[in-house]
Amino acid sequence: MKINGLLKLTLLDFPGHTACTVFMGGCNFRCPFCHNATLVRGEGEDITEEEFFKFLSKRQGLLDGVCITGGEPLLQRDIADFMRRIKDMGFAVKLDTNGAFPEKLRELCSRGLVDYVAMDIKSSPEGYSRAAGITVNTDKIRESVEYLLSGSVPFEFRTTVAKGAVLPSDMEGIGKLIQGAERYFLQGFVDSGDILGEGCSAYTKEEMEEMLAAVRKYVPAAELRGM
Repeated sequence: MKINGLLKLTLLDFPGHTACTVFMGGCNFRCPFCHNATLVRGEGEDITEEEFFKFLSKRQGLLDGVCITGGEPLLQRDIADFMRRIKDMGFAVKLDTNGAFPEKLRELCSRGLVDYVAMDIKSSPEGYSRAAGITVNTDKIRESVEYLLSGSVPFEFRTTVAKGAVLPSDMEGIGKLIQGAERYFLQGFVDSGDILGEGCSAYTKEEMEEMLAAVRKYVPAAELRGM
């Protein structure tokens, strides 16, 4: 496991849980608006599994969940064993993923290793490669979306909306892609100072509300997050 960061307490990342967040290094996407560029490049802190589980053992009874994020966690070869060890300690597991690995997502969820999934929807199918910074097989994205929509595991979809990568015209395509979702969030772009690419900026709140209205034609429960 390539662990490049640890947030020891979060009250926001895992709905309904007091949790920690563990950051996995490496990603198969190169989204220009990514605010974890150091993680995408596999840099940052270098935390061993034993260091992480030593920390987690001291949080039993204090935390009830672990968020596994990245980067892209499903790139990690031993992610199933890592999740099982967390579950065996009595913690719930939340997985953040870009949805590019539907077979692995399905396997982990079917084995009871994941309690909640947050999948990033980068853009409309037509705009996916622009937003992801690489050529994307959107059939894989659709497969992950369809699996989550089947109701096998609690989940949310979310889109970080950054000028230069995601267009207002993408909203209808996103809505059609995830139609039927009960939890979907549009998130504004924030420059963390560790951005992967260049040329991205934030939309205004008014622009975000207009895009939200476009998505709500297909996903009535869609909301703005962090605005």
